[in-house]
Amino acid sequence: MSEANTIARPYVQAAFAVAQNQADLKGWSALMHDLTDMMVNVDIRALVSSPRVKHGQLEELMLQLMGGLNKEQSNFVRVLTQNGRLTVVAEIAEMFEVLRAAAEKSAQVTVSSAFVLSDAQQQKIAAALKIRLGCDIKLGCNVDKTLLGGIVIRMGDKVIDGSANTRLAELACALA
Repeated sequence: MSEANTIARPYVQAAFAVAQNQADLKGWSALMHDLTDMMVNVDIRALVSSPRVKHGQLEELMLQLMGGLNKEQSNFVRVLTQNGRLTVVAEIAEMFEVLRAAAEKSAQVTVSSAFVLSDAQQQKIAAALKIRLGCDIKLGCNVDKTLLGGIVIRMGDKVIDGSANTRLAELACALA
């Protein structure tokens, strides 16, 4: 587990608890994505990392840029700014989405394969995962040219590696 995830965890847990109490997981999810998008901007990143910009100034700028936040969301942005944690917003957003998916009985799954998967193959994979995980599946697919064959399934921090590369590596170890 990375240091950024360790730093992000308490902020995620606090934000998620507030979002659940407000019954507004969707609104908080949008906040997380907006903050992440904002932190991709080179100018914002420069301001956040600049020692010349005081936390109070940065805090007001962030709140003005975000606009339309409720009291708790504004406080969340303030706390992140005051504690110098805007640099881990991407990790916070990612972990928040994992908790949201678990609460909503759904899972975001990414399937990597050597070739483009047909709709029938995607449906078959989603159906099998739904049975195995017992929740709705949001499937995302991508092509990974480094794979010789098979698929690699990623669900948060879990990985199911059914690639030919891994099978060959296991065979090599068994023969060694």
